[in-house]
Amino acid sequence: MQYMLMFYQPAAEFEQRNDASSQAYRASWVAYADAVRQSGISLGGHGLLPPMTGTTLRVRGDKRQVQDGPFADTKEQLGGYFVVDVPDLDAALEWAARAPCAASGGVEVRPVFTATAIAAATP
Repeated sequence: MQYMLMFYQPAAEFEQRNDASSQAYRASWVAYADAVRQSGISLGGHGLLPPMTGTTLRVRGDKRQVQDGPFADTKEQLGGYFVVDVPDLDAALEWAARAPCAASGGVEVRPVFTATAIAAATP
């Protein structure tokens, strides 16, 4: 099964990305990303630039509504993701629990919409 691990981080963690004194923070992510890739389960993934660099688009009728930054005003923002191919949800949760942000933010684990996922969900 393929799962997307989405890493949600508090604003303070986004600030640590460029802070020279945050070597331990960066090292924890490098170690985690290396472990995911070396395990052979990674199908891809990237960190994301801070939320204020994003743009949200909504279409209402025939009009576009464009807003700078993330749409939701939340304490945690999406900081990156991996798509992994693991045997089951339990394995995906094990990898999610190892993410550095699991203790300070959260990791959403969601099945990827594939033919395998559809077959598994069909009674």
